[in-house]
Amino acid sequence: EAGASVLLLRACLALLASPIYLLSFLGMWEPFCRKVFFPFILEKICVIHDKKSKKHKQELFRNLPDFRGPSGVLRLLEIGTGSGANFQFYPPGCKVTCTDVNPHFQEGLAKSMKKNQHLQYEKFLVAAGEDLSQVPSGSVDAVVCTLVLCSVHSVSSTLSEVLRVLRPGGAFYFLEHVAAEHSSWRYFWQQVCFPTWKLVFAGCCLTRELWKNLEEAKFSELNIQHISLAIPWMPIEPHIVGYGVK
Repeated sequence: EAGASVLLLRACLALLASPIYLLSFLGMWEPFCRKVFFPFILEKICVIHDKKSKKHKQELFRNLPDFRGPSGVLRLLEIGTGSGANFQFYPPGCKVTCTDVNPHFQEGLAKSMKKNQHLQYEKFLVAAGEDLSQVPSGSVDAVVCTLVLCSVHSVSSTLSEVLRVLRPGGAFYFLEHVAAEHSSWRYFWQQVCFPTWKLVFAGCCLTRELWKNLEEAKFSELNIQHISLAIPWMPIEPHIVGYGVK
């Protein structure tokens, strides 16, 4: 029964979004989405998401200084930096390397860097989470990834790369939206929205159970908390937040 309703509602949603499906079919949506639409819409969503997640992020990043290397400097790599929404939470003097698969966030990123001059910005790499080959193994103290694991091609490859670039004793910090409880209405709507959402939001998957991937990865210690961040009209309320130690 639920299966049929999901398919029917998916079809209705696809009909509403048919211009986007047509552009996608013609090969025009993806470049427009990457360059214009996604950076623009993400900035708008981030403003709301940042307000809702601020106290969780303050709490999450509070112990970042504990992971400083022997030199006393914290070398931090952020995967999917976007326009730099997390910079404000990093400790002064922290050396930041930014990576993003999409190079079209430069404008927002430049603004964030100007605002957060308490950090040292090392470099910006155009790289996918699954391939951080430009970053030497064991070279960073902390890796941060927020609202990114939903859209990487392979979560497990990304986590392997995280573990590779971290020094032993380093930490991986995450805050991600995840699948809702399977018996809930929320999960039903996540399933309905899934294909259209994925197309519109540059590959973002609504129903990933990311806590399972994190539990399977080889962290020596893992702290995960399930939280709820209500964002109006968005099927991304359930989140996980926490950190894992290599």
